[in-house]
Amino acid sequence: MTDTAMAATALGKRFGRRGGWALRDCSFRLPTGRVCAVVGPNGAGKSTLLALAAGLLVPSEGTVTVLGTDPASARARVGYVAQAKPLYPQLTVAETLRVGADLNPGRWDAGTAERIVSAGDLDPKTKIRALSGGQRTRVALALALGKRPELLLLDEPMADLDPLARHELMGTLMAQAAQHGTTIVMSSHVVAELEDSCDHLLLVGGGRIRLAGEIDALLDAHARVSAPSESADLTPHTVVEHRVTGRQLTALLRPAGPLDDAWRPTRPTLEELVLAHLRNPQAAPLVPATPEEPAA
Repeated sequence: MTDTAMAATALGKRFGRRGGWALRDCSFRLPTGRVCAVVGPNGAGKSTLLALAAGLLVPSEGTVTVLGTDPASARARVGYVAQAKPLYPQLTVAETLRVGADLNPGRWDAGTAERIVSAGDLDPKTKIRALSGGQRTRVALALALGKRPELLLLDEPMADLDPLARHELMGTLMAQAAQHGTTIVMSSHVVAELEDSCDHLLLVGGGRIRLAGEIDALLDAHARVSAPSESADLTPHTVVEHRVTGRQLTALLRPAGPLDDAWRPTRPTLEELVLAHLRNPQAAPLVPATPEEPAA
């Protein structure tokens, strides 16, 4: 048993001998039982990170471990839904679920898979090629959850779903995490979609990890302040972002010590924190110094 769902040390992925780096020097540790948001703009490296964890890509440098071992060895215990949601188009919904059962003997949870499909009013006899994008997403999630994974990797899982379906399936995911202790890692560039459900954050920007850790701890480590520009000395603090409007300065920073009450410090929202770090890639990241799993 391990208390680490995913860990990376100096992880990097480069495509082609002369290609650019999709990820570079990424280090983090994700404890088990968390619901983790992987957030960042399009092209930041989110999909590459999840594909490396799923064992579909091999690192160009560094290491990534999953459930205490290498991704290939952990594959039977990991569920993965890619952004493209590849399914066999010639199969029916029912045949697709039977394939899932055949590929996962001893682990398959038919009841969970069938409930997810039936909640979308899908005809089991319908071929996959005839389904909408949102319906294919539902079948792909049914396959992944039917596997009863210890770690579930979801790449932009809600992009094709309407708001009602997103809400319903997010509830299903949260129930899975609560009932079975499943670690869920899902990427998105829509922070508001994940803020109420996730307790851990990996912020990816420019192929690097900008923020990593428990969301509450990351928010507590930052403050949004507002003060007269002529009296505000930000020098002792780590400044993520600041602007001056007239005689007023506002800033998002990591305090180096107590802040003056006159600065009116407030706790930022998750969206404010994420956007400030993405707008200012030169700001110092906040990531664990060592991602190593603690000794038992």
